[in-house]
Amino acid sequence: MNVHLIDGTYELFRQHFGMATRHGDPSPYAATAGVVASTLQLVAGGATHVGVASDHVIESFRNDLWPGYKTSEGMLPELLNQIPVMEEALYAAGFTVWPMIEFEADDALGAAAAVADADPRVERVLIVTPDKDLGQCVRDTRVVQYDRRKDEIIDRDGVIAKFGVPPESIADYLALVGDTADGFPGLSGWGAKSAATVLAAFGSIDKIPDDVAEWNLPSLRGAAKLAGTLAGQRDLALLFRRIATVVTTAASSGGPLVGNVDQWEWRGPRPEFAEMAERLGAPALVQRAERLAATALKPGPLPSEVTARRPAALE
Repeated sequence: MNVHLIDGTYELFRQHFGMATRHGDPSPYAATAGVVASTLQLVAGGATHVGVASDHVIESFRNDLWPGYKTSEGMLPELLNQIPVMEEALYAAGFTVWPMIEFEADDALGAAAAVADADPRVERVLIVTPDKDLGQCVRDTRVVQYDRRKDEIIDRDGVIAKFGVPPESIADYLALVGDTADGFPGLSGWGAKSAATVLAAFGSIDKIPDDVAEWNLPSLRGAAKLAGTLAGQRDLALLFRRIATVVTTAASSGGPLVGNVDQWEWRGPRPEFAEMAERLGAPALVQRAERLAATALKPGPLPSEVTARRPAALE
């Protein structure tokens, strides 16, 4: 089996701005309906085990680590208000949903990818998002990212081609160059090329010497200044790396609760989906989901002991 792990927050943004482009005045829940439709399309394409993570609230434990970390301030109300609606709609459509509060959607995706990777029945794990943060969760060709917009698979070689460093160095890379979308600046003077060059040589921030004479990177411009900045701000770089690191541990180790692969199997829409589809202004989704359930599923109910529970955040 393949496992599909979807960044619901990204999908909501993608659908919203796609709808705004196609329709001058989209309905209030058009983006949510679009997310549900596109997730059902994955099932139509053969997906069987699907989990969707979302930022139920934008803030997370990372806001306690860095005061400038991203918040919901300035976020479009029509997007912010649709997040819980999207979560409810996906759950009603029969999908496993992880609404994150303390952690972020990225953490749930990373934790679920680790669970799926450890399951010998799983052939491949597809993390459905182009988000560079999730590049650190890629493992060879078994755990990959899937950019639906470009219809592109990003495996380990793809991460290296894109960033100049392997997946295990992505958090270090982001720590040095910063991430404006997440609200931390990185270190002054460090850019994508310099970070990639240095990390390709040393692997991680911890292993980069303070003394530039030990770098042996003659083609790197401004190496002495970069080394001086890192030597003076190494603790800050390590803090940024912690912020950039996706939490992949299981709930028992303090990470997000994601369950197991069996709980992520799509078994068709729940009874409340008809009412939800009407609320979204997309009643045709019901017939679409029911047709998929009739043609794509194995006969027989899912055993109760592995049925995904309603997330507490949706209570």
